[in-house]
Amino acid sequence: MNNDITTKEVLAAADSIVDAFGSHDTDAYFDGFSPEATFIFYNHPSIISNVAEYRKVWRSWEEQGFRVLKCHSRERSVHVLDEDHAIFTHRVETGLANEAVKVQERETIVFRRSNGTWLAVHEHLSPEHAG
Repeated sequence: MNNDITTKEVLAAADSIVDAFGSHDTDAYFDGFSPEATFIFYNHPSIISNVAEYRKVWRSWEEQGFRVLKCHSRERSVHVLDEDHAIFTHRVETGLANEAVKVQERETIVFRRSNGTWLAVHEHLSPEHAG
């Protein structure tokens, strides 16, 4: 296993998700996730159990005015677990159409390689706290 190559591949997969999210490209964003991926968001009351469910939640947010204007990722890190699993963490700043200020958050995305492609299988989003 070459950790340098794996790290680059995982960063590219994460960049694809972040870039699609930042441009509100819904289809490209969800294409970065395995269909059975799970999601935990501090601003959502329950665990989202798969991509189909998340798409419904996303549409409901859009109906309330949700639209991503931009997204900036920093302090990025990849922890390679084995040849087919890795954990990506970063701090993320998001500009939303329905928010007056930029949202500051921390995020963990777990990736799994399947048929040579890195797909996210879990995303956990937390608010960033000062201090």
